[in-house]
Amino acid sequence: MIQCPRGTRDFLPDEMEKRRCYENILRGVAHTFGFREIETPIFEEAELFILRSGPNVLKELYNFKDKGDRELALRPEMTAPAIRLFVNNMSNEPKPIKIFYFGQCFRYERPQSGRYREFFQFGAEVIGSATPETDAEIIAMAASMIKALGLKDYKMRIGHIGVLRQKIADAGVPKERTAEVLQKLDKKMYDEARPLLESMDVASDVIDDIFKFTETVGDTSVLEEVPGEAGDYLRQVVRYLSAMGVDNVEIDLGVVRGLDYYTGMVFEAEAPALGAEKQICGGGSYTLSELFGGEKVFSTGFAVGFDRILLAMEKEGIVYQRKGIDAYVLLVTDDVRLKAFEIVSKLRAAGISADADIMGRKMAKSLKFASTVCARYAVIVGAKELEEDSVTLRDMHTGEQKAVKLEDLADTIKG
Repeated sequence: MIQCPRGTRDFLPDEMEKRRCYENILRGVAHTFGFREIETPIFEEAELFILRSGPNVLKELYNFKDKGDRELALRPEMTAPAIRLFVNNMSNEPKPIKIFYFGQCFRYERPQSGRYREFFQFGAEVIGSATPETDAEIIAMAASMIKALGLKDYKMRIGHIGVLRQKIADAGVPKERTAEVLQKLDKKMYDEARPLLESMDVASDVIDDIFKFTETVGDTSVLEEVPGEAGDYLRQVVRYLSAMGVDNVEIDLGVVRGLDYYTGMVFEAEAPALGAEKQICGGGSYTLSELFGGEKVFSTGFAVGFDRILLAMEKEGIVYQRKGIDAYVLLVTDDVRLKAFEIVSKLRAAGISADADIMGRKMAKSLKFASTVCARYAVIVGAKELEEDSVTLRDMHTGEQKAVKLEDLADTIKG
């Protein structure tokens, strides 16, 4: 039997209903913040990701040559495609541009709980300015999405990668090797980062200072450790967040992010229910457009790991209630079959989700099947009732039933 490839999944109808419901909750929040949806191709020119995605992503890239010998890649993330779309199609539009997207991404990594080779990402970008208000807006929207999904135990951690980049540069790390060092610090792999930095002639006390900086975590008082403009900037971001009702934030100067294009404020949201691998959302400020042939434009964005946040919700005990259909039409005797399908067709035309027996079941088994598909009502069609232009409407939750005129059936079900 042929199985789906390792690291991918099939989604059955119940799971798809749940996923679509939660996707649309995220879309709804994005719309309330004034964002509009875009969609980009699942594969792009490989150069789009090779230019500035960082070593972590590049070694996991699904890249290939097509029949025209063009080097292509399945997208490993969606910020670079979104900015490529901006450069190609939207660069002359009034700023700021607020866009969001949802789709599959692909990385060749070891599958584990909540992490797959084909995974789903919901993200958003504000393109056009680098201000504390912009960064606060993005963080506030991420927090609103997490709340809207019902997740209760989560934490927002905010940092500034520009300060860490400067520390690494001051230590004498060559610019082309910065991403390699940040990758180790991102994972808190200090025992691997130390020999790497030593190989670049970074002094031991300087390495200790860098490690100590990445472990600096706390409330806003921690910002005293952030020198100059970066500290003032983060304080403004926190004040705007407080004005927007987002107070459960933590300053963490070790937030690095796994992508190489972040330059300023960075943040992550984590759900402790997931254990060690608890990140569910992350983002920050960056510039990418100039790499793709456009003018330099500051942007701030984030992405929600959709599979990760669903797993966190499951671990918190959040249970999705299947919606089912509004009405299941069944017949008492076979001689009313045509009339039954006429009735189900009229219900559908009225915007009511309805189905009818197509298996030739007896009424008792049809009622059982109506329960299986979570029908709210069973519409029982019998010859005797039809003589009076009526059917029997059965509430599948209470078991109560009553005669309803055909002309009133749709309104009764909607009511």
